[in-house]
Amino acid sequence: MTVAVVGAGPVGMTMALSLARYGVPTLLLDEDERTTLKGSRSICVQRASLEVFDRIACGTQIAEEGVTWTCGRTYYRDVELFQVCFPASGPERFPPFVNLGQHRVEEILLERVESEPRIDLRWRSRVVGYRDGVLQIESGGELEAEYVVACDGPHSTLRKLLGLDFPGHSHRDRFLIADVRAQLPFPNERRFFFDPPSNPGRQVLVHPQPHDVWRIDWQVPPEVDPEEERRSGRLDERIRAIVGDTPYEIMWVTAYTFHQRMLPRFRNGRVFFAGDAAHVMSVFGARGMNSGVQDAENLAWKLWGVLDGWAPPSLLDTYDTERRAAAAHNLAVTDATMRFMVPRTRAHRLARHALLRLSPYVEPLRRFVNSGRLSEPFVYRASPIVDSGGERLDVQALSFVVLAPREVETPRTPVPVEVRRGEEPVFVLVRPDGHVAARTDDASRLPELVALAVAA
Repeated sequence: MTVAVVGAGPVGMTMALSLARYGVPTLLLDEDERTTLKGSRSICVQRASLEVFDRIACGTQIAEEGVTWTCGRTYYRDVELFQVCFPASGPERFPPFVNLGQHRVEEILLERVESEPRIDLRWRSRVVGYRDGVLQIESGGELEAEYVVACDGPHSTLRKLLGLDFPGHSHRDRFLIADVRAQLPFPNERRFFFDPPSNPGRQVLVHPQPHDVWRIDWQVPPEVDPEEERRSGRLDERIRAIVGDTPYEIMWVTAYTFHQRMLPRFRNGRVFFAGDAAHVMSVFGARGMNSGVQDAENLAWKLWGVLDGWAPPSLLDTYDTERRAAAAHNLAVTDATMRFMVPRTRAHRLARHALLRLSPYVEPLRRFVNSGRLSEPFVYRASPIVDSGGERLDVQALSFVVLAPREVETPRTPVPVEVRRGEEPVFVLVRPDGHVAARTDDASRLPELVALAVAA
């Protein structure tokens, strides 16, 4: 039984590779000739995503190629308001954030996809119709799949074919984004500027990338056009305000209008939606691609369980329950950030302006300055298949795992489970995606908790 994944971007390739890891044959379709993405785009890879990528044998490579950063600084004009720093080292295998351009992440994932025999990758396969598990391809022919996962981006063809609304709103201001190569003395840190002299009344964000490349985001009025910025010399002025007299090379430039949208349901019969096909949000806080990767991780093990016969079909409904809650949380966080960055009324603008002006002198006010709450894995505490916990642990396995405080018999259940020695004084049941399903001090409850965790 095959799963069809539509869209060979980072979420689609993660989905296909995760299914292949569980032994599920996957048909990966994309309308392009080949992945031709340019520019950094989704630049920040969060630790949880690195752990997901590690399950599909490319996490270490992405971490090693990327730029690790452990500190984010926020400024008002030239005055630093606060910093958010993470420990440079600890028990975790990966750093909290790594910056690597999405184009390079996709190249690494594609190398894995092309070497995986369980994935049938087909370029130039634009989907133009769908009905009851049958996909119609523009070039001719039909393809049948037990389930379909739409990872085909914010303009999802499958979403349109099924006639689904994508409610939400768009922000008025645009963001001009450039990748600039220059040898600068800046530290490997995220630096966010409110109202800098070079972009008065708006914001600038600077991120480091490998090979002396810097990602720069300018908030700009809605009428700004990137090509006109280059022709007029205005883009050079913007860059010079940051790099000074240092020679530089523009690697990529574009402009975005950010949207906040989410499907009312992430499942429609045999079709599931993941990544930007299910939810779109502003980039501030690095919640876009990271949340899409975690969508793929969540759905992959559930499809495996149902197709392999050890979980009931009802388990698949919990993908919508868990990941839509995660998306709603991310949208609430990013919407609050965008409301602060782009105040909707004159009163809000005046209040924000007063807050920023006073923050250098009144430290308690700084906690109300919102330059983007950084991404964290969602905790499935309210999930119907979580007895207790819901948080994520870095546990790698092709099964459920019981982290046991003492020797115990493996639970008798059709669900794949292994027992490992744990560090907590209780039994911890961990799902294949690394999220905690339950904690108990009673080993006799483990079969019952495993059954709950697969919606049995």
